Amino acid sequence: MTEPRSTGFGGFLKDFAENVGNFHKGANVLAGIRDEDVDVGATPKTLVMRRDKVTLFQYEQTAERTVETPVLIVYGLIGRYTIADLQSDRSLVRSLLSTGIDLWLIDWDQPGRGERWLTMDDYVDDYIHEAVQQICRATGHDKVTLLGICQGGVFTTCYAALHPEKVKNLVLTVTPIDFHADIDDPAAHHGLLNIWTRSLAPEDIDRMVDGLGVIPGEFMSSIFSLMTPMRSLTKYNVDLIDIVADKDKLMNFLRMEKWLADRPDHPGAAGRQWLKELYQENRLVERRFELSGRIVDLRAIEVPVLNIFALDDHIIPPTCSKALGGKIGSTDYTEVPLPGGHIGLFVSSKSQGKLTKIIAEWLQARDR
Repeated sequence: MTEPRSTGFGGFLKDFAENVGNFHKGANVLAGIRDEDVDVGATPKTLVMRRDKVTLFQYEQTAERTVETPVLIVYGLIGRYTIADLQSDRSLVRSLLSTGIDLWLIDWDQPGRGERWLTMDDYVDDYIHEAVQQICRATGHDKVTLLGICQGGVFTTCYAALHPEKVKNLVLTVTPIDFHADIDDPAAHHGLLNIWTRSLAPEDIDRMVDGLGVIPGEFMSSIFSLMTPMRSLTKYNVDLIDIVADKDKLMNFLRMEKWLADRPDHPGAAGRQWLKELYQENRLVERRFELSGRIVDLRAIEVPVLNIFALDDHIIPPTCSKALGGKIGSTDYTEVPLPGGHIGLFVSSKSQGKLTKIIAEWLQARDR
């Protein structure tokens, strides 16, 4: 039976009134929030080394040590490491510290035109190598465990192949290895970024890098927004309405928005390598990718490897990460697919604890 029109309109007015009330409550909540209140990356840490704009930090220990080998987190240049330390109850960093891991972090800060000539060679063979050397000097260990996230996972993979004597274990999360593996992936939405990047004319990449010196962070933000257009359109006028009067949920929302807005420019020369030599030419898995005059041969990686990827990742398709298993020389290889998306793996309430447990138990077993 069809509902009478007057009743339907009455329901509409009631919902409208509730939304207006929520807006008033939300306005009062927002009025009391300052930028410094939206704190991301707040876990206490100590500055250990500074080289150019790059800094090395050691996190303050919060539990009895269960893993002696120090672990260095390496995030990519496309975003900020703070996604791994978004807030106290959704922080991979805090969770790992609570399991007794000696945790370190390399922060690329905010590259600009002054870093336009920096290549991936510089980031892998200079900055990461110096950070590893510093950690070894500070701790007395001769090796470290590398924990790479996304593009940072590519950096750590290259480092493990070129400097095997300095690496005890390699942990990768949502890391692309075979940049063309998505071509045969039946889930087309997994590879939209790959398809778009491969469609770029190489000369257009050169024009952007030569003209701007960087790949602007705003440009990359717009690309990621276009990958999920409905989500981008509705989060401010639908999702926000539902949570604006709840301060805890609103703060969660604002922290994520702060991270999204804090997208750094990507150094031009390194970006050219990233887009052309890896995304377009797929040199890494074809043993044609060269850093500092040496070919990065994945078969040289003989240390234990933990490879974690997200099954619903629309930025780094799972097939691109899974390809690592058949390319390395290690016989100790563990592959863990987890539900969720590229960012959800680190901040989703469903993944909290699960990711940490997998990493911690895997490291503890190999530290004995």
